Amino acid sequence: MKKTLKYLLLTFVVLNLLIVLTGKNWMYRAISITYLKGYASSYIHDYIYFPASTIENGEHQEWVVSSNYNKANLPQFIQDLNDSLETTVFMVIQNDSILFEEYWHGYSFDSLSNSFSMSKSWAATLIGVAIKEGKIESVDQKVCEFLPNFCGENEKDLSIKHLLNMSSGLNWTEDYYNPIGQTAEAYYGTKLRDLVINLKVVEEPGKVFKYHSSCTQLLGFILEEATGKTISEYASEKLWKPMGAKHSAFWSTDTKNGDEKAFCCINSNARDFARLGKLYLDYGNWNGVQLIDSAFVNDATSAANLLDVDGQRNINYGYQFWLAERQGFELFYARGLWGQYVICIPELDMIVIRLGRKYGKYLADGHRHDFYRFVDAALKMYN
Repeated sequence: MKKTLKYLLLTFVVLNLLIVLTGKNWMYRAISITYLKGYASSYIHDYIYFPASTIENGEHQEWVVSSNYNKANLPQFIQDLNDSLETTVFMVIQNDSILFEEYWHGYSFDSLSNSFSMSKSWAATLIGVAIKEGKIESVDQKVCEFLPNFCGENEKDLSIKHLLNMSSGLNWTEDYYNPIGQTAEAYYGTKLRDLVINLKVVEEPGKVFKYHSSCTQLLGFILEEATGKTISEYASEKLWKPMGAKHSAFWSTDTKNGDEKAFCCINSNARDFARLGKLYLDYGNWNGVQLIDSAFVNDATSAANLLDVDGQRNINYGYQFWLAERQGFELFYARGLWGQYVICIPELDMIVIRLGRKYGKYLADGHRHDFYRFVDAALKMYN
């Protein structure tokens, strides 16, 4: 027993020395939010431990609830999947009407939940808004025009489009399992701008698809320079209020009154997240008001002409939206860690929402097994 305690004490001392010597003091915050709360990583309600900016709502525009609301039954295969992956919300919307929704684990249509990387799709949408307003000329405008740190010889050709389609060539490693890596520091750290603004282009932009959260974070900084507003203020004014969100949302920041984590962490509810799907299915038009140009919607939901890291043609990504095909239907969707999905099936005018605590295994095509099964469930119920 004494030997065990001695090893534990030694481990504790060594870890603290490593944290102090490497300057990674943010790890104390990470440990307090995760391990000391009984978690090994991030989770969908950890937003309560982070400061946040408010995305203010305006006049609520209610979703239409179908006369066939909740008359269909969930297929047994999805009930089993919901149990194993701890789904908190499953919802199907078709022709702008809610056909089905069910909540588990104490969640309801007013419950807040972390979007994780679904926020990337919202950030890309704000770029579309800024282009429509003339705050940004086009996706081909150079990052250097907004962020002087990117005016170096290797960085000067980096464009907004390269950030949107994840072909930046930046020296960033997207690793969710490295507790001291860049992604962990971006999530738990307190110096997000320093972490991202000093990145360098190490590969030619516009050639290879590499999913980097740093790309979206830079889009957030560009939006601030272009609009003179925080991205929470801009999202409220140009999206959240015009789209009639029921509740204000909270965009997690690195410090109090600090920088929003554009790459993740809009905290809202299923019905308000679903509004993004409706906006894109209606080609950027919201009840008669064109919030983003239809051409931007088309580009955002079309495959980028890029190679993946293995030299194969990448067909799964647009402007911060994932692309897929299932049962003969073309799909696009916003995706977040642990299986947060806003899935759009244009041919059926259908939106499928799933939020939850766990996700399924990765498949060779870059999508997850559970994503396909949630699509299968919606199609079985309503196609």
